[in-house]
Amino acid sequence: MLRLISCASQLRQELNARNLEYAKWGKLRHVCSYGQNAVVVYEPNNESHGNFLDVSYRVILRNPAWTRRLGKVHTGVSHHLPRADYRWRELDSCMSSDALLMNVFCHPRSVKSACSMLGVQSAESPLFGFRARIPLANGRSDRTEVDMKLGSLLVESKLTEPDFQTKAAEAVEGYRDFREVFDRRMLPKSGNKYASYQLIRNVLAAHALGLSFCVLLDARRPDLIEAWYAVMRCVRRSELRTRCQVLTWQELSESLPPQLQRFLRNKYGIAAAR
Repeated sequence: MLRLISCASQLRQELNARNLEYAKWGKLRHVCSYGQNAVVVYEPNNESHGNFLDVSYRVILRNPAWTRRLGKVHTGVSHHLPRADYRWRELDSCMSSDALLMNVFCHPRSVKSACSMLGVQSAESPLFGFRARIPLANGRSDRTEVDMKLGSLLVESKLTEPDFQTKAAEAVEGYRDFREVFDRRMLPKSGNKYASYQLIRNVLAAHALGLSFCVLLDARRPDLIEAWYAVMRCVRRSELRTRCQVLTWQELSESLPPQLQRFLRNKYGIAAAR
């Protein structure tokens, strides 16, 4: 637990320091949240937004579904931000993994190369906040939200989140295919809760829908990478395991356009491994 907190905390500190410098250098409209763990939050200005690369943001504004994604209200720290006429949104935060995801996959020149890196044959337009239908044992279904669907691939995006969340065993074991897909005796648990619930849920979604699944995370988060492998070794079917993958933002950035690579390096410290 101490290491988990340390990895997340260190990355948050680095991102905040980078964004303070980035915002001041670019003269971007921004504020900092109150408290010890300050967060840089950007305010949009007409057709630009400091938390987004201009070309990606302009494309987002031309797509109604993507624009609606920008409207997610900032529920976590909104009361720690200065009062303003503008209502702060979740994707305004420099810590937002959803904003990072959209910066990359809404860029007009990135999808084709990213699909190749992710092993996706079809370069369909990304669907953000995809509602996957996961069957429950009681005959109903869980319409859980997945960060992105790209063709035949479901994607979970992570940056500074502390973990993959926990969930009560009763709820997790209520999924219809849970025992078929996982060796539940091996899955990480804390008391009566399963660890890494988001991974369990998304693997079940991939199984139910016949899709692949990928977690995109930062190479500076070895704790999340360990959590991934702790869950994947519990997947019973080798065929399903081969449809699940983990990829770092650093690895993905190698295939992205130079302009986007510079943006990721300057704002997030995400640099392609050489």
